[in-house]
Amino acid sequence: MSFLIVVAFFAVFGLIILTELFMIDDKQHGGMIVLRHGNLGSRLGDSMPDYDNVKEDYDLIDGSLLLGDNKLAFFQFRSDSKLKLSDRIAGGAPVASDSNAAGLGGTGPGNHGTAQGLSIPWGQMLPTKIEQTLPHFPTGSEPTDGSWQVVNGTRFKFFVFSAYYDRRDGKMVRVIGATKTRGPEKVWCRFWYSYKDINNRTKYYSATVMARVKIIRENWNLKYSACFVLCPLRAPGLYVPQAVSVVSRLRAPPGNILTVRNTDQDSDFTNRTRSPTQDIPNKMAVCVKPFHFSYNKPLYLLEFLELNTLLGVSHFTFYNHTLGSYASCILHQYERGNIPENLTAYDEYDKEAYGLGTAGILKNRNTTKAPPQGLESVYIKPTVDILSWNLRMRSQKEIRTEGLFSALNDCLYRNMYRYAYLALIDLDEFIIPRHNDTLIDLTNWLNTRFAGRNTGAYSFQNAFFYLQFADDVRVYDQQSSNPALRAALLTQRKTRRRSKLHPQKQRSKYICKPEAVVEAGNHFVWEFVPGKGTMNVPADAGILHHYRVCEFGGDDCIKAPSLVDRTALKYQRRLLDRVETVYNYLKRPCNLPDIPPPPTRPPPTRKKTLHVKNSTNSAQNAVDTRNGGKILKNVDKIKAKMVA
Repeated sequence: MSFLIVVAFFAVFGLIILTELFMIDDKQHGGMIVLRHGNLGSRLGDSMPDYDNVKEDYDLIDGSLLLGDNKLAFFQFRSDSKLKLSDRIAGGAPVASDSNAAGLGGTGPGNHGTAQGLSIPWGQMLPTKIEQTLPHFPTGSEPTDGSWQVVNGTRFKFFVFSAYYDRRDGKMVRVIGATKTRGPEKVWCRFWYSYKDINNRTKYYSATVMARVKIIRENWNLKYSACFVLCPLRAPGLYVPQAVSVVSRLRAPPGNILTVRNTDQDSDFTNRTRSPTQDIPNKMAVCVKPFHFSYNKPLYLLEFLELNTLLGVSHFTFYNHTLGSYASCILHQYERGNIPENLTAYDEYDKEAYGLGTAGILKNRNTTKAPPQGLESVYIKPTVDILSWNLRMRSQKEIRTEGLFSALNDCLYRNMYRYAYLALIDLDEFIIPRHNDTLIDLTNWLNTRFAGRNTGAYSFQNAFFYLQFADDVRVYDQQSSNPALRAALLTQRKTRRRSKLHPQKQRSKYICKPEAVVEAGNHFVWEFVPGKGTMNVPADAGILHHYRVCEFGGDDCIKAPSLVDRTALKYQRRLLDRVETVYNYLKRPCNLPDIPPPPTRPPPTRKKTLHVKNSTNSAQNAVDTRNGGKILKNVDKIKAKMVA
């Protein structure tokens, strides 16, 4: 009886196993595609990204945008796909069928969906047969530049901002973007070429290459990072396009169309007699990381703009995440060129009066020393670009400081071939030459003095001028011109700094030659073109003046050894003249507040003497603070001294 029960059990178990096998086989023959990282047979199919924190990753994106992404990402497979495995591309690599090709549907981009079929090398162009089946240029759309646009259909956030033709080694289109730091998803570049049809309407045709995502090194190990999307132009028949789209799914209409800049057709290149690489104007521009926290300090902003202009800067590039009303109005007035252009003041630079460690020696007209150097500037009104910066990633939680490394590298390529030099600094930083009047003069001198033929960047050591340090004593001089404004400007009020400079690459800032740089960092250049490098500028030639509060909180920083450095005062008259002129000119249209009154000299601190009572213990000590805190052991002597 037991034997029959065992036989019956195994018979039923075997029947169940056979039934399951037949059902699985029937599903496979019926066209069911089983995917490792997603299932198109499920209710949501490929429209829902396969990761746990879907809500967290997309909670900053509009619901309509997320819905649009889902629709664009989905592609229904058919057993009679037009794209067969037998299709070949120029290099002999197979193009996968729709059922397993990243970008054509299936598991989507990245490393997850490419193992079973797609084997297209980076930079390889899709054959014309496949290109003709892809979505056309969106009707009614125009390429744009300098605004964040989404890459549709990715599992994680992926945005692109701008695109540049990089004409250096390995010609390519370089796209500035932001995406996942580790394991970025694979994407394609669709190049768009314009032409006129018989009705003189602009039309576009496309060519598509496999792209490579290169994460920018400085990402602080956060979830998202600035990145380059590299789109090679090395395939036969490819030339520089007018626009590019970065896509993760070839069958979906593109979610972004970026104008390609730095081409020979750019309006500011067309009037040059030689190629852009050979005819770079000997001018300097400044890049500033995105404004945030509704920045709204009008006097500090004017000081930054006007002092850098006196230092030889011709152009500023800003990125606006959030700005207050005063700062926004000032920048837009500069952008429109609506500022006065006159400058009549001049300065006299006395090395003794403004030197390191001095208290400001007054000029003695009876001495035989050389007269002060006259400093006079021919004022040239600067130009300003302000780009909207609406990157939908959480600053400091998902990406570093509003994606500042995307901004710095966008600014690098945006100004490439337009300016010989580019300074990447913050609003509280000024690169001040010690002996030269302008930064152009300084770089020219450095190139001559140190044979800077291979120099790609000039690095300046950081000096902290802590705001907790006491104001310069000259601030209280009411006889000087415009004492209220002088006391309101950081560079004229704060002249005490830490004695010790930071080492190079630690809080240092730099001026670079844009065409020599591949990847820019905040404090130093991460990557140069071959043969270029950094020149560490000697501190006696120039340093970075950094005006800020103690970096670790509190006021302990002012206990560090310090000295007085009045180098920035050599621009005093010209700076006051320019800031006062522009401030008064913009006060009504920008509704600027009044300049605060000058500070009054604080009363001298009254030093007290500690008296020690005479007791049986004659060895008690008394401290006379008027004698430098020396310990005097004889109380009778102290009393006698006080009586005298």
